[in-house]
Amino acid sequence: MKTLRVHYDGRVQGVGFRWTVKNLAKEFDVTGTVSNLPDGRVELVVQGETDEFLEAIRTSALAGHITAEVAESVDSAPKMRQFQIIP
Repeated sequence: MKTLRVHYDGRVQGVGFRWTVKNLAKEFDVTGTVSNLPDGRVELVVQGETDEFLEAIRTSALAGHITAEVAESVDSAPKMRQFQIIP
């Protein structure tokens, strides 16, 4: 199963980013987590239909808040069962 770790930069905290991503996840066959990082970025770890899901994030209302997106493959990640927000 394909697993990606994606970091989003920009004004991505305090704008409903994590909740919007979680709601978008319901439309795709994905599992994972989304969390705020202490440095102001948001981290998404996602498994499943990652290409379609990431494109949906890029074209959502969040697009104006994102200044950079950096994705990397995660080797040998355990299978996730749901999509959740990590506080």
